Amino acid sequence: MGVHESCDVAVIGAGHAGCEAALAAARLGMKTIIFTVSVDSIALMPCNPNIGGSSKGHLVRELDALGGEMGKNIDKTFIQSKMLNESKGPAVHSLRAQADKQAYTREMRKTLENTPGLLIKQAEVAKILVADHRVTGVQTYSGAVYDCKAAILCSGTYLRARCIYGDVSNPTGPNGLQSANHLSEALKEIGVELVRFKTGTPARVDGRTIDYSQMQEQKGDPEIVPFSFTTDPKSVQKPQVSCWLTYTNDRTHEIIRRNLDRSPLYSGVIEGTGPRYCPSIEDKVVKFADKHQHQLFIEPEGNYTHEMYLGGMSSSLPEDVQYDMIHTVPGLEHAAIVRNAYAIEYDCINPH
Repeated sequence: MGVHESCDVAVIGAGHAGCEAALAAARLGMKTIIFTVSVDSIALMPCNPNIGGSSKGHLVRELDALGGEMGKNIDKTFIQSKMLNESKGPAVHSLRAQADKQAYTREMRKTLENTPGLLIKQAEVAKILVADHRVTGVQTYSGAVYDCKAAILCSGTYLRARCIYGDVSNPTGPNGLQSANHLSEALKEIGVELVRFKTGTPARVDGRTIDYSQMQEQKGDPEIVPFSFTTDPKSVQKPQVSCWLTYTNDRTHEIIRRNLDRSPLYSGVIEGTGPRYCPSIEDKVVKFADKHQHQLFIEPEGNYTHEMYLGGMSSSLPEDVQYDMIHTVPGLEHAAIVRNAYAIEYDCINPH
């Protein structure tokens, strides 16, 4: 006899969306279980640890207006805050905060763990159970069944995920985390249409090997605006870390063009559709061939590490090409790579 339990709401996945869904359900008085492949990856930002910006800042504000946690959590854990587009009209002003990656996930986990009616469960959900066209429960890979009245799927980039650069293809989720390989087929069986998406992330480099004297310092705002309407503005005025601005050049672009045939994006190895808002450096060089430079933001991963994120340089080029192209960038001539850039391909639900 296997494990058989029940709840009102089962939330599958504990990224940004999963955390908000689970907190909303539990705060409305429903018994809620949130399932994650790793409890240590709750609200983990495997790509750039920032909240907001031009494409997402308004969403964080909307979540906050509805009682969400993301704005409150970044107010507790940011290391730099900046209002973008201030030279333009107020309609496009957009708050962006760089998080301390470990602090953000730690604080969100603390909030989940201290919310009445909410249970965290480390398990991979492999099936959505359905009877008479209604969800009746979820089943984990181990065979445990959790009866529920609703299941909320927040799978992010984990469904049948694989990370790819050059000839290397690893069947993992982001940052080497376990992918969820069993739910896709079960979703198809109950009539859910899946599509294949891809996104990417840049290399991370050791900050001690960067020459910042060749870059432009990017400081946070002197007067910090909190993300959450409930945060006292006085409580978030604190010292901030700097980000740094540098640029690619013709040498960088020549190395990329010369090696396009080795990029899985262009050789057909990756079949997923890429997002419009986050093009790889290969895409930028090909699609904007008239541009002699592309800006790169060098951003810290947190106060706990020297690791720096090369914003604007996401790639799936082979390891040796990544070294060559990075070393052409002013300030990165001797940069040591901590984590290679990679593309990640994954299943997601057709929202139509």
